[in-house]
Amino acid sequence: MSDEATPVQAQMDERKARHAARMQRKKAIIDASIAAADEERGLLLVNTGNGKGKSTAAFGLLARALGHGLQCAVIQFIKNRSDTGEEAFFKQSPGVRWHVMGDGFTWDTQDDEKDRRTARAAWEQACVYLRDDKIDLVVLDEFTYALSYKWLSLEEVVQVLGERPWMQHVVITGRSASEGLVEEADTVTEMTLKKHAYREGVKAMPGIEW
Repeated sequence: MSDEATPVQAQMDERKARHAARMQRKKAIIDASIAAADEERGLLLVNTGNGKGKSTAAFGLLARALGHGLQCAVIQFIKNRSDTGEEAFFKQSPGVRWHVMGDGFTWDTQDDEKDRRTARAAWEQACVYLRDDKIDLVVLDEFTYALSYKWLSLEEVVQVLGERPWMQHVVITGRSASEGLVEEADTVTEMTLKKHAYREGVKAMPGIEW
C-alpha cells in the first residue's frame, strides 16, 4: 500500500494548514489588542434602540457584577411596578440597593409637571450613589427619557457622571439615547427590533417581559 497521501487527504491537510495560519495571524492581532488595552477605570455603558432587551442586558450585567462581589444600585425611572421578576430576584442580594421611582408611562400619567418632579427625585437618589465610592455599579434604568423629555439637562447629567468615583461603572437604558449621551459613553449598544410577539397579539408574559 502506498504511503503517499491521496488527493482528498492532501486537500484536507492544505485546508488545515491554511486555517491554522489564519488563526495564528488572528491570535497575534487579538493579543496585541488586549495588550494595548491596559487602562482600568469605570465605564459608562448605554443600551438603547427600539428592540427588546435593553434592561434585560443591564440586569445580566448586574448579575455578573454581583458574582464578582461588587456593590450595586438600581434606580428605575418611568417604571412604577414592584412585581417584576428582576426585582424579586435581585432584592434578595445584600449587594443591591433597588429603587422603583417612576409613575408609569407618560401616556398613563398625562402630567408632564408631575413626571418632571418624579424624574428629578429619582435623579437625586441616583446622585447619592454616583457620589459614593463604595458603590461599584449603578444602573439607571429607562433613564434616556429623562433627557429626551427635557426633565433633566444633559449638562448636569454629564457633569455628575464625569465626577463620579474613578472605578464606578454606570449602565443607562432606554430608547432614543441623545447624541450627547452617546458621545459621553464608552460603550453603546443599539437593540434592533425584528419581530415582537406583542405585535401578534401575545400578552406580556411573566418571566419574559416583567
